[in-house]
Amino acid sequence: MIEHPLGSVIQGSLSEGLEVRLHPDISVEQMRVGKFLVVQGVRSRFFCLLTDVSLGTANPRIMANPPSFEDTFMRDVLAGSSTYGTIELAPMLMFTPIDSDNNYSSKNNKNNSSLASFKAQTNSEIELLPVKTIPSHFSQVYEASERDFRLVFGWEDDQTRRNFTIGKPLDMEVPICIDLDRFVERSNGVFGKSGTGKSFLTRLLISGIIRRQAAVNLMFDMHSEYGWEAMREGKDIATVKGLRQLFPGQVEIYTLDTESTKRRGVKDAQELYLSYNQIEIEDIRLVGYELGISEASLDNASILNAEYGESWIVQLLNMTNEDIKIFCQEKQGHAGSIMSLQRKLMRLQNLKYLRPVCPHNYIDQILQSLDAGKHVVVEFGSQSNLLSYMLATNMITRRIHANYVKKSEQFLQTKSSVDRPRQLVITIEEAHRFLDSKIVHQTIFGTIAREMRKYFVTLLIVDQRPSGIDNEVMSQVGTRITCLLNDEKDIDAIFTGVSGGQNLRSVLAKLDSKQQALILGHAVPMPVVIRTRAYDQQFYTEIGEIDWSELSDEAVLAAAEKARADLGF
Repeated sequence: MIEHPLGSVIQGSLSEGLEVRLHPDISVEQMRVGKFLVVQGVRSRFFCLLTDVSLGTANPRIMANPPSFEDTFMRDVLAGSSTYGTIELAPMLMFTPIDSDNNYSSKNNKNNSSLASFKAQTNSEIELLPVKTIPSHFSQVYEASERDFRLVFGWEDDQTRRNFTIGKPLDMEVPICIDLDRFVERSNGVFGKSGTGKSFLTRLLISGIIRRQAAVNLMFDMHSEYGWEAMREGKDIATVKGLRQLFPGQVEIYTLDTESTKRRGVKDAQELYLSYNQIEIEDIRLVGYELGISEASLDNASILNAEYGESWIVQLLNMTNEDIKIFCQEKQGHAGSIMSLQRKLMRLQNLKYLRPVCPHNYIDQILQSLDAGKHVVVEFGSQSNLLSYMLATNMITRRIHANYVKKSEQFLQTKSSVDRPRQLVITIEEAHRFLDSKIVHQTIFGTIAREMRKYFVTLLIVDQRPSGIDNEVMSQVGTRITCLLNDEKDIDAIFTGVSGGQNLRSVLAKLDSKQQALILGHAVPMPVVIRTRAYDQQFYTEIGEIDWSELSDEAVLAAAEKARADLGF
């Protein structure tokens, strides 16, 4: 198949990108921001992202005296020579033949329909490199082909990598894959304003991680959207399957509100309770704004903790004003601050999942599930207010992280594969509440984000206000999957620490409000705009849905073994 050129490179630079003049037979209306094009140089083929579209004229007098709208003849005469369209391209990658004596286009202008042959040819002849130069004047620009996309993003059935299809380019039916092994290596983010489909994107990503066994997941499900059924957005009353329904043998649901979970028809959810003696000063500091607790009160909380240990909150809540005064005289505390702290902490008594003492350690139970390779969803039900969500999420995460630190240190000592912890991905919503600049250095989530993969724990943060996240944390976010954002501060935050981010700003601002996203970072070789994969019945089938409830024990084991064999384990 002979490629038809769209235009010619007329000027540009490595830092500012390329300016391309469209050929007379190419309408500027065919060009869309976010589209992928390739520029054929003398030796290399440049894979580029279209970042801007504009109109140009050869003579300023045309602009001063344009032809009338009815004069189609004059407009046709001027088109292409005196009036023309231009596009701006940002080169992202270079395809360079390993055999430098051969030219790319002369060797590869035949249409190859065999995927196996295509893979062999691709792997043996072409090297994918970062852009270090630009093509020469008048190099021709072409539509990116399926082969170009395969070279860059690979294919899902690649046995050497855990690839997962996340979507397709805006104007092609070619799958775009992310490398899940690289994805779980670092903390990642799903961003976008409300209603752009962040929850659906998050379900897609976690489904891929589960299906490809790239890591175990711990999801703090603030609005009960991931574990079981959730409402589909739109006028029709319809639901979408949760992870427990897609992977019934691999996903466990824990609930902090048993009554709410039962009303929703969730099967086999396990109760989860926390106790006052599991709350530490760090947890109170995190929710200090929600409770209205001052720094002076937190200082006095440390005095109480030093005196009473883990039971300091129970002791404080049972103190009378006279007890507090006596305590302050003996321990040099401030009575007013302690009384204020007592009043604020009484709000914790409204949280259904908090108990003075828990005979069973539910956090250890979650850890056992994760160690067994199970994926855990923690539902909040009616306990989804910010105070409740932030307190429980921090308490559980801090203890799980401490356990992973111990296991990682043991693994470093023994270097035995048996002691190697399973990679863990923790999903949190309203992430800016945990990662705000004022408190990020004092929370477990800030610690995890900065550690990267040091202790085999990373974050998947879901948020609509990335500008509220500390810049240092944003710079450590490995892969950013961003739906439409309108606020300039949020858009700036997305490109924190990203070279060439200015060229991508216009791309992000022009996304549709539904089912489109910009992906950039560690898990993809270059930034890419996609139509996100639909989370529907077709996806359920492709991801490997099995109705485990109607299978015998022998059939369940056989299905599990087949799934592992399909994945090459």
